[in-house]
Amino acid sequence: MGFGTQRFCSILVTFIVIYSCHCLANAGHHSSHTIKGNHVKLRKLVTSCNAYEGNWVQDTSYPLYDSSACPHIRKEFDCQKYGRPDNLYLKYRWQPKECDLPRFDGQEFLQRLKGKKIMFIGDSVSLNQRQSLLCLLHAAVPDSKIKEESTDLFSTTTFLDYDVSIMLFLSHYLVDIEQEEIGRVLKLDSLKSGSIWKDMDVLVFNTWLWWYRSGPKQPWDYIEDDNKVLKDMDRMAAFRKALTTWAKWVDTDVDPEKTKVVFQGISPSHYNGMDWNEPGVKNCANETTPMNGSTYPSGLPQALSVLEDVLSTIEKPVHLLNITTLSQLRKDAHPSSYNAFRGMDCTHWCVAGLPDTWNELLYLALTD
Repeated sequence: MGFGTQRFCSILVTFIVIYSCHCLANAGHHSSHTIKGNHVKLRKLVTSCNAYEGNWVQDTSYPLYDSSACPHIRKEFDCQKYGRPDNLYLKYRWQPKECDLPRFDGQEFLQRLKGKKIMFIGDSVSLNQRQSLLCLLHAAVPDSKIKEESTDLFSTTTFLDYDVSIMLFLSHYLVDIEQEEIGRVLKLDSLKSGSIWKDMDVLVFNTWLWWYRSGPKQPWDYIEDDNKVLKDMDRMAAFRKALTTWAKWVDTDVDPEKTKVVFQGISPSHYNGMDWNEPGVKNCANETTPMNGSTYPSGLPQALSVLEDVLSTIEKPVHLLNITTLSQLRKDAHPSSYNAFRGMDCTHWCVAGLPDTWNELLYLALTD
């Protein structure tokens, strides 16, 4: 698959064979094998496929871990702990159309990435994915020694037995916000944190959630674009310009021999039932099952088109973790009110839950 911007992933036959035992054990759940009598009938092995095109299928072997045993889940995402009465949302597996997604193997992940530093860079959706990954790894090696560290810039969890660090660098916009005499300025052409990022072995970027924030929740007072300071501008245009600054940084500063770059697709929210053909529904509160099929009624968000446009300009390899459509189909997978704050959250995702699939896809991108 590489790390090109194309949404195309290769699954090698030898890689599938590694998972044959798992497939046999789960033959009743759309696995790669169907057992009949004393022989095994193989599904057609597809040497390559788009793992982001598919649908959700029930699988009683999921979730991949018990959330109550994971010490890394923040109270915003721990839906079972905070009273979610149903658990069917945990029993779904992403099924690509033409191949099978390998089940996450935490020990193999740690072995393959031994000595590496993996940094998630973005907003609270990056935090969401990082916590899922920590739970997946903890479930695989529950007795592994762990070291937790935090600085003003980032937090780090290191699995000491493997020297693998899972890091989070909080950056709502990727580009800089600087305090100046006139106030806080969002600088669309400035990206100073890259001096830290480029030393990592794997970078997983994300930005979108904050681009349309306004009022008290907006963390800047002015936008600077091409040396012009503005009170505001078209937010989608600003998003594109910030991504372009980031893209130029990738081409200028990232060494692809050392560092693999991934960009997470646009994570959707579910506050308007019209989007999923339920007029009048205003949030995800009563959603308990995914949507059937492979497409979302309201289509793809414009932000994804902008992201894909910018990624297409980058000369160095960047992999798009294109989780948008498969996440749009999961209107049931948000915390809703089952979080410590009891607020209606249809933006983030329960852990365990959907982000585990994001990390299965990340695992495939990093190990294929």
